[in-house]
Amino acid sequence: MFSVSAAALATMAPATGAIAAIKAITLQAQPTDIQLSGADGPTSQMMVYNGVFPGTEIRLQQGDRLNARLENALEEGTLIHWHGIRVPNAMDGVSMLTQEVLSPRQSYDYRFSVPDAGTYWYHAHYLSYDQVARGLFGPLIVTEARPPDLDRDITVQLLDLKVDPNGRFDPETDTSAFTTLGRIGNDQRAHLSDPRPVRIGDRIRLRLINTATDRIVAVQIKGLLGRLVALDGMPLAAPREYEIVTLGPGQRADVIGDVTGAITLDDVRDDVHALGGLPISGERTRRQVAVASLPPNPAASLGRPTQNVELVMQGGAGGDVHGGFAGWAFNDVSGLSGQPFTRIRRNETLTIHLVNTTAWPHAIHLHGQHFYEIGPDGVVGDYRDTTLLEPGQARNIACRFTNRGRWLLHCHMLSHQADGMATWIDVT
Repeated sequence: MFSVSAAALATMAPATGAIAAIKAITLQAQPTDIQLSGADGPTSQMMVYNGVFPGTEIRLQQGDRLNARLENALEEGTLIHWHGIRVPNAMDGVSMLTQEVLSPRQSYDYRFSVPDAGTYWYHAHYLSYDQVARGLFGPLIVTEARPPDLDRDITVQLLDLKVDPNGRFDPETDTSAFTTLGRIGNDQRAHLSDPRPVRIGDRIRLRLINTATDRIVAVQIKGLLGRLVALDGMPLAAPREYEIVTLGPGQRADVIGDVTGAITLDDVRDDVHALGGLPISGERTRRQVAVASLPPNPAASLGRPTQNVELVMQGGAGGDVHGGFAGWAFNDVSGLSGQPFTRIRRNETLTIHLVNTTAWPHAIHLHGQHFYEIGPDGVVGDYRDTTLLEPGQARNIACRFTNRGRWLLHCHMLSHQADGMATWIDVT
């Protein structure tokens, strides 16, 4: 059916020698009135952490420990998932799989170390299609022990809001959205952690995070002579040229480059939507050294796969009949059943043949570890936690499961997940 050569599945990376520190924070999930359309606009009741929209950036150094207390001040349950971080299974924040839903007026302490440098994020993982849309998310940035030489390091949260004609959050979602493209907003924007002007000649890092509930974005960056250096938090083996950076929901990309003019970010996937940018103020001498690779994160070699399995995406509007109970299914099963999609022993390698038989795109996200995208010729590609498949597309991914537990595998179009496109893998 498909195969990956053992020779292709070999990659190594050294561990970091950083000295660990502990960062303690409290994240209170609370209803808060937010002005989405500016200081003079009307307010919308959103769900946010600590009264801030979008969520406050958590920044640590590789190897540090995060002690994060979640306090639930909502009138409904909630949980936090630490997207892309290799956390212990009990810290993963998935209802029905790793943790009971946190009821109103309760708190829970998430405690874990961050083994990998890179760009990650945290978001609600209970009723996530609604809670993330209302603002329960934020960036989690893990810096390298020896970060690259930069003038600025800027996190860019790509937002997709659905608002009414008055600029208020619109909670209404047509039921057909759950079996088509999902909840697509009408107000796209980029929230930059540091919006101050840049100088021509500055070397900057843009950490792009697609926080949209369902929208795929194709980001075009002007005013920056840059290189793509990381995807989903994981450094590329070598900096890569790019024209457009396409990100499904939950995916991230890091770009490092030299400023050549006013920076603009546009989404050009369907039409041109201006997202935001950075103005120019002044100039400095441009560096003569090229953008270098980021230091690799620690990773075990993949080795020879012990299992080859197939995961077929089914359903949606226009799709064939399947055996699941909801709008979407994996292998004729909708949602989390009592049995995993597959079981595998810790440190074994699994190859999954992903097949999108539907008329709609899907961003397939694996919790707790990263996987390699495998090319049609069996060559190992990018190391990611979310892979985007267009309608009718198929792809192999390979993962060495070093993290024990019950790990969610789902479409990160959160409307698709809510309507059945989710399963799990048991790592024993």
